[in-house]
Amino acid sequence: MLLLLSPAKIQNFTPQHYIQDFTIPEFIDSAGILAHKIKQLSRTELADLLDINSNLAQLNADRHFNWQVPFTPQNAKQSIFVFNGEVFRGLDAKTFSPDEFGYLQSHLRILSGLYGVLRPLDLIQPYRLEVSTRLKTDKGNNLYAFWKNHITPSLNNAILGSGGPKVLLNLASGEYFKSINRKQLQAEVIDFEFLENRNDQYIPIVMYVKKARGMFVRYVIEHRIENVEDLKGFNADGYWYNSRLSTEKKLVFTRG
Repeated sequence: MLLLLSPAKIQNFTPQHYIQDFTIPEFIDSAGILAHKIKQLSRTELADLLDINSNLAQLNADRHFNWQVPFTPQNAKQSIFVFNGEVFRGLDAKTFSPDEFGYLQSHLRILSGLYGVLRPLDLIQPYRLEVSTRLKTDKGNNLYAFWKNHITPSLNNAILGSGGPKVLLNLASGEYFKSINRKQLQAEVIDFEFLENRNDQYIPIVMYVKKARGMFVRYVIEHRIENVEDLKGFNADGYWYNSRLSTEKKLVFTRG
């Protein structure tokens, strides 16, 4: 059973002191190709590509200019501690035990526009590159084309290596899940919704959805869940499994 998340735009490269173990991204060479292409863009071209203002464009131009290999703890940081959006606040990885980190490493993958697929302890350097970015390469006109032959086989290997049933728990955004060839995925896919009760109607609220995804990953890691039926026991922060709204392939949790 494998958990899948999207990355966060907010990144924190302050040194961390929770765990010293690290790994190197599987597709570090491919990431280097993308970083090199971005280095060749002017600030105006980068602003247009990423749809950001000139100040952010300069920041990200500097980031890619400073790209250097090999990655070490001195010039990079483990991905699970870098991403700092609501999903990763809900996950709160810094409070995991060393044993839980080991389980997390084999049971969680984070999709990335620059790195393709990341394990939690993979070292990364600062970047801003969404998987939907229309960066032209020799593979095609966007990053979906660039990564299409990399991400799905990597996830298949990770699913096989994670043990238990061949199930992918999709807690990634639609934008990132599009980078996967679902027909070639050798696993059952379970999708999720986290909904709020507003005036007797259940609706998604993006900020809460993101945090709930992180809390759900934490629930699976803490309880070593290997059975789909046991996923329904998630009840953090007021959420409960809603059997009426759920289906066999989509688990819905509601609160309020």
